[in-house]
Amino acid sequence: MSNDTYDAAESAQDDVAATGDGYALRVRVLNEQGLHARPAARLAQEAQKFSCDISLALGEERVDAKSILDILTLAAGHGSELELRAAGPDARDALAHLGSLIRNRFR
Repeated sequence: MSNDTYDAAESAQDDVAATGDGYALRVRVLNEQGLHARPAARLAQEAQKFSCDISLALGEERVDAKSILDILTLAAGHGSELELRAAGPDARDALAHLGSLIRNRFR
């Protein structure tokens, strides 16, 4: 899989892939400052709107996407490739929404 395939600017809802235990989506951090406090807070806040379990990974480190502190521990800088995973009743919708949020630089 090429990085271009998962460039957050080009991702669409169709990029949400089914996994054995839920769904996954790869996105790229486009914010110049990366996932600093404000976008991390927004990501956690939006993730909390969904009833499914949502995690965020950078490399081998995986954290709870509903926790701002956990997100900040990733120290995801500009250009970082992240993987969102979700499992539960609204998992696909959650990833589509969060992917769009990241693609749009949290606007």
